[in-house]
Amino acid sequence: MATPHGAPAVDTDAVVIGAGPAGLWAAFELGLQALGVHVLDSLPHAGGQCAELYPDKPIYDIPGVPVCTGQELTHRLLQQLQPLQVPLHLGHTVAGLQADRTGHGDGWRLHTAQGMTLRCRALVIAAGVGAFVPRPLAVPGLEAWQDRQVFYTDPPPAVWLDRHVVVAGPGEAAVRLALHTAAHGAARVTLLHRTDRFAIDPALDDELQAAIGAARVHLCLGQPVGVLSDPDGRLLALEVATARDERLSLPVDVLLPRLGLHPRLGPIAEWGLAMERKHLVVEPGTLQTSTPGIYAVGDVAHYPGKRKLILCGFHEATLAAWAIAERLRPGQRIPLEYTTTSPRLRALLGADAP
Repeated sequence: MATPHGAPAVDTDAVVIGAGPAGLWAAFELGLQALGVHVLDSLPHAGGQCAELYPDKPIYDIPGVPVCTGQELTHRLLQQLQPLQVPLHLGHTVAGLQADRTGHGDGWRLHTAQGMTLRCRALVIAAGVGAFVPRPLAVPGLEAWQDRQVFYTDPPPAVWLDRHVVVAGPGEAAVRLALHTAAHGAARVTLLHRTDRFAIDPALDDELQAAIGAARVHLCLGQPVGVLSDPDGRLLALEVATARDERLSLPVDVLLPRLGLHPRLGPIAEWGLAMERKHLVVEPGTLQTSTPGIYAVGDVAHYPGKRKLILCGFHEATLAAWAIAERLRPGQRIPLEYTTTSPRLRALLGADAP
């Protein structure tokens, strides 16, 4: 079986969608059951909401860890997972799911928008509030130039060389991208924002002010409300409304909106799974959804008494892993083993057995 781009499909026992804390722990527990597992996440790094939304904020309710940041927790989970050598496919957005009956039993074929296909016998959805995707710039008609002159992810440098680049956004990502393109070949760089105040740290603000003072970066204050194009359909300029209710025409060759990310459940919502208020309904004892073989853990899962806490996600991931092991090994007894005393588990974790 091949992916849409011609690469062979990857066969594994289980796939975890989401590399946040619950997803990483689900992969760890599946690995302890000696099951093959792959992890997918739309973000280019692990950690999910924990690393994306509050990487530097303290977390106080992880048992045995008095305090850690979201980024520190992610690092510890990855360190714990490392001995099991679980493949992480980051920057992969789930595009489709199909039942697979080709010599794999009752399984699934999962496709990503980046051209990867995985075949598995169990699926764990640990998508949190959904895949994080770039927030679009709300200008009528702008989508016509997406991936031609408008890029929500960083394009190769050849795209902006000797061009007028407009970076739109209020935060660190926008400011750093404006400084980067200005230093690497853009003919002119304009940073577009409603005000001259940016949500950045003082050191970066000093760097931005120096670039503005040296005319390496130009500042345009206002809200984009329209577009101008030529007869050949090329984007020429943005129409910008200022605080004084004026209209400016801002020339642009390449537009790079950096307005942050927002969660979207995406095609998962179209898989026919029972849902309640955009959450997947699961059986509390196994975390199985309404479709046998598909499980949900963490913030995306719903059942009576559900609490959206990281430590609850760990518990749910553990129950789901055991349920999957029992499903994939019918008729076999799945013994409860403790990692402190089990030679098999210690061997899996790369530790010396007693």
